[in-house]
Amino acid sequence: METSFLAYLRGRCRTLPEVEVGIGDDAAVLAPVQGRQVICADQIIDGVDFDTAGQSLPDIGFKAMAINLSDIAAMGAVPDAAFVTLALPKGDATQTAGAVYEGILESAARHQVSIAGGDLSVYDGPLSINITMTGHVAAGEPWLRSGACEGDAIVVSGAFGGSILGRHLRPTSRLSLAATLRRLVDVHAAIDASDGLSLDLDRMLAASRVGAELDIDQIPIHDDAHRQSEQSGRTAFEHAWSDGEDFELIMTMSADDAQKALDDPEIGKDLRRIGTVVGRTGLWKRDKGSLKRLSPQGYLHG
Repeated sequence: METSFLAYLRGRCRTLPEVEVGIGDDAAVLAPVQGRQVICADQIIDGVDFDTAGQSLPDIGFKAMAINLSDIAAMGAVPDAAFVTLALPKGDATQTAGAVYEGILESAARHQVSIAGGDLSVYDGPLSINITMTGHVAAGEPWLRSGACEGDAIVVSGAFGGSILGRHLRPTSRLSLAATLRRLVDVHAAIDASDGLSLDLDRMLAASRVGAELDIDQIPIHDDAHRQSEQSGRTAFEHAWSDGEDFELIMTMSADDAQKALDDPEIGKDLRRIGTVVGRTGLWKRDKGSLKRLSPQGYLHG
């Protein structure tokens, strides 16, 4: 299977200049990058992160790529190459691999990412997809979770909640938005919202040893959260606060830079300021003149 499938992949994969030697050799050869190199990896497994019984294989492949692209965006970086490892269940392994790769290649093509290598194996277990991605920051520093400063504005992209209704399989990777922000403002800290808006926000602030005073009425709630609320009995806000798999960006920057970003005609419509970084750790909101602590919630991976 592996020899014939690799021949198929070589015919389907785009040739991009950052990959000097790609699929077909014992290892890939990548051209040196300008600036800082950024590398991330993510694995998703059937029954844990997706369900092959109810979801299409191309959608699952698309998600596997998109979640890595989201991590690259959260670093303020540009993606270059991906290495894809598939552990395939016995049975229709070749057909499964081909269908998964349809989504992987679609996502990669959207963002000029080259599939530079990886591995295939067949075993008596569930479908598992592991993708390692390289990227770079040509000038300046990568965005980290640890750079938030007291007084910073907290800015998010997109809207939150209800992604389980389908958005989680084909999320929008915020690479273009990140690139524009890097040119326009100085982002102090960033993280992507994969496990829940409040949980990931709390992680970023904890890494920076600060907290947040939130204007919860400004948190953008996705229409899917309202639809999900009709089925779940939970409020749309609760879904936005904790559902996860929105893959939006959570960032901090100076108040002046936040206003500049919000006023920008190209990206302002995709951004919302939801609070301010404070020296007191934890998440807080003002309630009748006093501060009330909020509990971060989301999905904790085992």
